[in-house]
Amino acid sequence: MRRIAFCLFLALALTAADKKPVKNPAPATQAPQKNDEAYSAKIKQYTTEPFFLTELVDHLPASDTVPSPEKILGYAIGTPNKLTYTKDIDRYMRELEKASKRVKVFSIGHSEEGREMILVAVSDEANIARLDHYKEITARLADPRKTPRAEADQLIAEGLPLYWASGSIHSTETGSPEMLMELAYRVAVEDSPLMRNIRKNSIVLITPVSEVDGRDREVDVYHYRKENPGKPAPNLVYWGKYVAHDNNRDGIGMALALTRNMMGAFLQYHPTVLHDLHESVPFLYVSTGMGPYNAWLDPLVVDEWQKMAYVDIEELTKRGVPGVWTHGYYDGWAPNYMFYIANGHNSIGRFYETFGGGGADTGERTVPANSTSRTWFRPNPPLPRVNWSIRNNINLQQSGILFAMNNVATNRKQFLENFYLKSRRSVDKAKNEGPAAWVLPADDPRPGQVAEVVNLLRLQGVEANRLTSDTEVAINPEGKKQKFPAGSYVIRMDQPYSRMADMLLDTQFYNINDPPPYDDTGWTMGPMHNVTTVRVTRPDILEASMSMLTEDARPQGKVTGPGNTAYLINHNADHTLATFRFRLKDVKMFAAEDSFKDGDRTFNPGSFIIKAEGNPAELRGRLE
Repeated sequence: MRRIAFCLFLALALTAADKKPVKNPAPATQAPQKNDEAYSAKIKQYTTEPFFLTELVDHLPASDTVPSPEKILGYAIGTPNKLTYTKDIDRYMRELEKASKRVKVFSIGHSEEGREMILVAVSDEANIARLDHYKEITARLADPRKTPRAEADQLIAEGLPLYWASGSIHSTETGSPEMLMELAYRVAVEDSPLMRNIRKNSIVLITPVSEVDGRDREVDVYHYRKENPGKPAPNLVYWGKYVAHDNNRDGIGMALALTRNMMGAFLQYHPTVLHDLHESVPFLYVSTGMGPYNAWLDPLVVDEWQKMAYVDIEELTKRGVPGVWTHGYYDGWAPNYMFYIANGHNSIGRFYETFGGGGADTGERTVPANSTSRTWFRPNPPLPRVNWSIRNNINLQQSGILFAMNNVATNRKQFLENFYLKSRRSVDKAKNEGPAAWVLPADDPRPGQVAEVVNLLRLQGVEANRLTSDTEVAINPEGKKQKFPAGSYVIRMDQPYSRMADMLLDTQFYNINDPPPYDDTGWTMGPMHNVTTVRVTRPDILEASMSMLTEDARPQGKVTGPGNTAYLINHNADHTLATFRFRLKDVKMFAAEDSFKDGDRTFNPGSFIIKAEGNPAELRGRLE
């Protein structure tokens, strides 16, 4: 019996020994990602000084499946004397899309000359697969009227910030389209912790060229100069359609296709950041502006400018990059720049200025003395003389924006929270800051120009309503009343983009004690269009019966009276009279040289007189 018990005990002991946990073998160390050694060598070769490189961009990761820019274009980014046409930039981005599920390319419209503008999205494969879902999240955060706080908290926890980099609105500033091709590849392929963080916790958006017409002209001129040394090269009289450098000042008028395309894409994606890339001052200026700042902006966005700038500056300065600074350039006052597409719509607008590349030349450059001084906002000034290349330009742009993207990805909840909060505060503006609304009366003598102002606001994403009946309301704290006819346009301030509307319709007051402004100081849309706008501070107007416009405002004229002898059209300085005249070019019209009366009505000089005699019998129908 004892022997049986001992055998049983031994058997159990051996079984237990078999089940004893065994230490797992040490996990296999992941092999470091291979680099494209030939491309990496060219990066270092084309960089003129080691302090114009960082560890983020001193190499290019290799991929067996995703083509580098060199494999598609035939040269590495930053190769001296090489600039890329827009069709080849777009071709490369679409080759990336074919090869990687981390990349998606969209068309956002075309230029006046028919060239395509694109938007490239880069992120983790899972994020790209759910891009529409993340767009829906940012859209819901953008309109707190539909998204209560509790729901917003859930969306912020789930959502991803979108960081949009936009290149070459200024055609002679040639580095950013080249850099953004390499950036797209690097974000899609590289396996470093920083790049994994960017891909996992954000979505990178890229528009490599915004002034696509001017970019191709600049490349043409550059190639001509290289191929014809000693011959004078033609100047770019225009970049785009009758526009040159001031295309970046189209943020108010939105007359250009590039501005409308960018605004349309913004309103579709609601990116957290729009980062516009420029070239001028050395070596890398990170925008904040020296003030005075635009008074209609939420102060939070100004805080965000400062915080984000100093992250970029600190990271580059720690790595020994000279001449990276902020503050003492630009002022942040006028809302007419590309990046106000973001600033005026509760997002963050930023820009860089890097030292220009001279096309794609390499050579000795003298830095202006006023840019090399050491001062409180530039403690690490540029060198007074430098051997500069387009690759230096690309290195600084790319390193800075990668640090910025990593900052946003790391603090994604904070940036999404601020985006929602700024949107919430814009909706609350009517009651917390005022005014309650702006009204454009329906009896304005220039209905065509009133419609133009309204449609311009609608291009900005601003909602416009029309009164459905005659309405009398108190318009100021003193209780002064004003009657507005049915059909008057009401721009409410309890909407997400109230700040942009208020910014454009209000009167600007520039303090004479402030530094001279960088740019225009006045832009009030009512007087600029010669139409009446009424600032209403009492909230009663918000209770009036009104309906929202769902399409462009179109003023409708009408014909009264039999018109047996003639029709009279008063000249009221409405520019649509010119459209009217040319649309009916076969109708005989006369213009009065002096004012005159017809019954109890007075007609101004220039009024149209359209006689029935000598005109088609169906004239009345054509006038209506």
